[in-house]
Amino acid sequence: MDNLPARRPEDVIDAELIDDDRTSLPATRDTDLSPATRALLAAADADNTRAAYTRQWDLFTGWCAHRGRAALPATPETLADYVTHLTATVSQRTGRTPAPASIEQAIAVIRAAHTAARHRDQPDTALALKALKAYKKTQAQAGRRKRKAPPINLARLRALAATCDTGTLAGLRDRTILVLGFAMMARRSELAGLHLEDIREDDGDLLVYLRTSKTDQEGRGAEVVVPHGVHPDTDPVRAVRDYRAALAARGITTGRLLRAINRWDNVSRDSMSGDAINEMLQRRAAEALPGENLVFTAHGLRAGAASEAYRARNPISAIRGQGRWAEGSPQVLEYIRPVDAREENPMRGIGL
Repeated sequence: MDNLPARRPEDVIDAELIDDDRTSLPATRDTDLSPATRALLAAADADNTRAAYTRQWDLFTGWCAHRGRAALPATPETLADYVTHLTATVSQRTGRTPAPASIEQAIAVIRAAHTAARHRDQPDTALALKALKAYKKTQAQAGRRKRKAPPINLARLRALAATCDTGTLAGLRDRTILVLGFAMMARRSELAGLHLEDIREDDGDLLVYLRTSKTDQEGRGAEVVVPHGVHPDTDPVRAVRDYRAALAARGITTGRLLRAINRWDNVSRDSMSGDAINEMLQRRAAEALPGENLVFTAHGLRAGAASEAYRARNPISAIRGQGRWAEGSPQVLEYIRPVDAREENPMRGIGL
């Protein structure tokens, strides 16, 4: 990988994604935005989206600066060469070149930045997409598959929950993450964003209010019903109730549900991030499921819950609603197709 220089202030644009047919207008009062408007426009995107976009744009501008190319506006040839650079860049974290989806995101970010700077429909992506198509073909021929989070089914969930020492606050918290995350088919960002005030019991079930989520870009909020369970170790109502009682005993009744807890079982002021939730699950998976030789992530709770719900013959529409997948999203089908592939396999029961 090239040794890129540290980014310079002039390499980074501060622009919002605004639909505007005008091109390169001079700065005047009629084309300027107030700081308050800029703040509102910046807040319109989810934190994760903004972070991903900023990182992708910074990488592109840094590469352009190192190669002596213009980042804004960029030419179609610059974009194509950058895609080629990405296909050969090995990640220090994974030891692999990026997935095609990551490169597609980079192209989208570069185009969005140009639109925001009123360079609409620039740069042309034909050359870049052709290079990406060749990369996809090479990856497929090499046997590289799309990475998927292994689903955490009920058996795995119970094994993970069994590692949680419920005599400690950390154990109660981690059991809550596992069981509530599974029952809600929750994204880790949704779990991290929960407040104690967002959860209440109603007629034996939990009503969980999500202030925002990936598919709720307008911030309307959503309420998720979480039924009580039948197994004491994986009953989400019991898990949440026990954890809240332990927090209340320490004088904590409002604020973030998931708190950072140190090795001495003391609560810190910090709330738990999505990354911290993922790291917790991976630690417990290493303890509970060492023989599986799989890389589990928090997303496996969401995938496993959808699979188990479908296996129990729940309708896809209900599963999509519980997991808050956008209407028409094909993602939920990726989780339930393996169930059909096994249980409805045409070769099963024919006498082989």
